[in-house]
Amino acid sequence: MYRYDDRDRAILNDRVAQFRGQTQRYLAGELSEEQFLVLRLQNGLYIQRLAPMLRIAVPYGLLNSTQLRRLARISRDYDKGYAHFTTRQNLQFNWPHLEDVPDILAELAEVEMHAVQTSGNCIRNTTSDPFAGIAPDEIADPRPYCELIRQWSSFHPEFAFLPRKFKIAVSGSQQDRAAIRVHDIGVQITKRDSDLGFQILVGGGQGRTPVIAETIRDFLPEADLLPYLEAIVRVYNRLGRRDNKYKARIKILVKALGPEEFGRRVEEEWQQGKDGAEKLTPQALQWARSFFTAPAYKTFDGSASEAALQQQAEGDRAFARWLERNTYCHRVAGYRAIKLSTKPTGVPPGDVTDRQLDAIADLADAFSFGEARVTHDQNVVLADVEQGRLYALWQQARQHGFATPNIGTLTDMICCPGGDYCSLANAKSIPVAEAIQRRFDDMDYLYDLGDLNLNISGCMNACGHHHVGHIGILGVDKKGQEFYQIQLGGSAANDASLARVLGPSFSRAEVPEVIGKILDLYVQQRRTAESFLDTYKRIGLQPFKESVYAKAG
Repeated sequence: MYRYDDRDRAILNDRVAQFRGQTQRYLAGELSEEQFLVLRLQNGLYIQRLAPMLRIAVPYGLLNSTQLRRLARISRDYDKGYAHFTTRQNLQFNWPHLEDVPDILAELAEVEMHAVQTSGNCIRNTTSDPFAGIAPDEIADPRPYCELIRQWSSFHPEFAFLPRKFKIAVSGSQQDRAAIRVHDIGVQITKRDSDLGFQILVGGGQGRTPVIAETIRDFLPEADLLPYLEAIVRVYNRLGRRDNKYKARIKILVKALGPEEFGRRVEEEWQQGKDGAEKLTPQALQWARSFFTAPAYKTFDGSASEAALQQQAEGDRAFARWLERNTYCHRVAGYRAIKLSTKPTGVPPGDVTDRQLDAIADLADAFSFGEARVTHDQNVVLADVEQGRLYALWQQARQHGFATPNIGTLTDMICCPGGDYCSLANAKSIPVAEAIQRRFDDMDYLYDLGDLNLNISGCMNACGHHHVGHIGILGVDKKGQEFYQIQLGGSAANDASLARVLGPSFSRAEVPEVIGKILDLYVQQRRTAESFLDTYKRIGLQPFKESVYAKAG
């Protein structure tokens, strides 16, 4: 993990002192609401429905146990004892007092954390694969590139006030687990012969106008990553619309110009600065990689370790379920990665208490070299667990509410905070999630359905990624009443697709039964081992529509 040097610490401490003064002047009435707005957004502070919301940056989702314990303490001392993991691998506090925010930022700075550029029209937190560095299908570890992008983009003077917020994701594996096709820039690590490089995708995104990104370069040499990204953002900054915030994202510009013309302009811009100061030297690349070396793995006989694990699973059905759903293959024999589920029934997806944050830190120290990763789907990964210690980890995870064996199933849903907290939301999303969790509480049924993504957003801003859920639920406002639109067929993976609207929306009370009808039809129509998404692609939207909207006989 990247560690701050004296220069990093000095920059961050200066920033905290600067915001402390700004906050004091605002509270004293010396700064207007409008003047303070841009200052607080530059430090991750929103004014939400009930209280300020502070979004903390977690670069590519990676946290150490010291940082987790500090986040636990902040949630305990300055908030209401819990925090929320987001789909951008960040963490949010929903109840801080404005006057306490400078103290919170100072606490964060002590453990090399901050809230800079987690809001506002700038380049946001770069996201990546939560299994980076350990995935068997990995081409190269994306984290060094993410860190280089973070350092290039943070405080970049030219890109501090872009037309709109700007998001970058990097995937280093064959399977896209970072949703790069629905980002402003998606970076896919690839190889040509033996040379590392990047496929560059541009203009993806969700919100009011969902778009799947287009490839503008099949192979970019490794050394040119930052100059090329700079060329893309520079073209966007120059040509992106600023007269209408709903048409200001890069996806609108790429569609207006066409990906070929946008790519041509980027190439032209890139030629101006490709050999400038941002070009990555072998020394710079080696320096970045030096922070992400492998931990001190032990040597195991993989076959013997696997056999012992299966013997434990045969003796405990609950452990076997968890092993199947919540653990993942590791590139090192004798190790696995595990997901701690934050989605037990009755808990808002992604919410964790202060005690749970402390517990994650303890589990990370005891089982995974002191590190944990926030995931795109609002869970937590421990990446380096010895197979021989999985049973002990599972027992401890159960004590803290993290062992629900539902990863990848219907109830492992992505869900934004919705109308319970967010001032932008048209409808509540958390009660919908809970109603679906309670309606579908039979784990055997969920396992029979197989992998299925259900994503819920409380408004068109799509923080819950409803556009790319196999089943998406969108909260809408109808004359002051909350209703929910159902969408089917989305995906954020390699076969990225946008969900299509099923038809007229439903009341909150109707949603679980509507989901039930959709699943019933899937079970009736699927072929052997066919996933929900594949069945949808084969039979289309119409049969689902007819089933859901059929009048009772």
